[in-house]
Amino acid sequence: MDEKKSKVLIIGATGNLGYHLAQFSLKFSHPTFVLVRDSAPNDPVKAQKLQSLSNCGATLIKGSLEDEKSLVEAVKQVEVVICSIPSKHVLEQMVLIRVIKEAGCIKRFIPSEFGADPDRIQISDMDYNFYLRKAEIRRLVEAEGIPYTYICCNFFTSYLLPSLVQPGLKTPPRDKIRVFGDGNVKAVFVKEQDVAAFTICSMDDPRTLNKVLYLRPPGNVYSMNELVEIWESKIGKKLEKIYVPEDELLMKIKETPYPDNMQMIFIYSAFVKGDHTYFDIDSHSGAEGTQLYPNVKYATISEFLETLL
Repeated sequence: MDEKKSKVLIIGATGNLGYHLAQFSLKFSHPTFVLVRDSAPNDPVKAQKLQSLSNCGATLIKGSLEDEKSLVEAVKQVEVVICSIPSKHVLEQMVLIRVIKEAGCIKRFIPSEFGADPDRIQISDMDYNFYLRKAEIRRLVEAEGIPYTYICCNFFTSYLLPSLVQPGLKTPPRDKIRVFGDGNVKAVFVKEQDVAAFTICSMDDPRTLNKVLYLRPPGNVYSMNELVEIWESKIGKKLEKIYVPEDELLMKIKETPYPDNMQMIFIYSAFVKGDHTYFDIDSHSGAEGTQLYPNVKYATISEFLETLL
């Protein structure tokens, strides 16, 4: 007998990842509620997404993270809350956390993370508090005793990979390529749809309660040298590799004004420092998604690069 599927509230459902989260929530038969800002229906793209979710059975609830009364109304109708908002807004989850605490009915909160692990990164002095804000939300959730799962999917395939990690380019190069550091440090890329599927699988799972769900899918964990090799085999020619040593990359980051230097900072974090892969996952505090959910089909990096040919 299948356990009753939790009712879930999704905040940020008109965003790229949020929309997939809502779609998978519905696909996996969860009663799905979507928080909708007053302004969302005026944006044709958002309006179309909301119409499509509504047609698939989602319940649209008026409200926003700034409107505490609307949050109280929305939260008391569900058992799980998933927040997917832009990283620069993560501190706006503070009111939501207070509402969840006071409601007392939430069995799982998945705050807006969906990147590298903010407690593990080694660039905290140079990322303009990008990860500090996410860590601050974690500490607040834990201090309030709210049951949580944090999703650390590392990079989305839509970020950096379409250019084969070449800042400033829109498509992968076909002659020369810059390789950062020694090119042997592995990073992780996962397609947004797949991140959404793993997230929805985890939200009712006792194995992910108060843990970090890391995504390191086989076929999606590669170094820059390996990425170049995969691309070369697809285009049938060798590229000229130009190695950019660590100190040169750091200098370039320093010389480039914020926020234009963030891409290079993330490259430094993932492909030089190894922030996605330098540590083993501790089974007391974390788990790996493809090991918990072997039936979730996901797109590999090789398959993604195929679409760029």
